[in-house]
Amino acid sequence: MKYKNAQDLLPGDLLRQIQHYVQGSYLYIPIHHENKRQWGASTDTKQWLSERNQAIWQAYREGASVKMLAQKHYLTEHSIRRIIRGHK
Repeated sequence: MKYKNAQDLLPGDLLRQIQHYVQGSYLYIPIHHENKRQWGASTDTKQWLSERNQAIWQAYREGASVKMLAQKHYLTEHSIRRIIRGHK
């Protein structure tokens, strides 16, 4: 997120109205809900995690231990158990 000067972006009347409420501070303006994207929509991360979790579940069903899966995927045993519970 990049900071921008309100004087460069907003009309004078609007800037004066905002200054009535806040001055000399940073103001975060969230994205409009219509433009908001779901988590993972702009990258392959969501798909990658889904495939990884499916592989963990499959390996567990084929007899791999929780400890071995944790070491292989660099996760805690607790995380592996959570993934397995999610696929049952």
